[in-house]
Amino acid sequence: MAVFEDCRHYIMQTTAHEEKLERCRMGANQQLPFACPDGCLFYEPRKVSGAGWTIRSSEDPPAT
Repeated sequence: MAVFEDCRHYIMQTTAHEEKLERCRMGANQQLPFACPDGCLFYEPRKVSGAGWTIRSSEDPPAT
């Protein structure tokens, strides 16, 4: 099974301990290993690319 990283419901986060967390906002995924179902009814292409975006926590020092 594949992971549809271009789906608007796919979320990938990295923890402070560099662990990669993947999830589906709709809960349609296979848990272990993470995978999207073939022909997922909830698949919607992402309208905007997430490439180049970085989300910082309030504890991070300001960017210079």
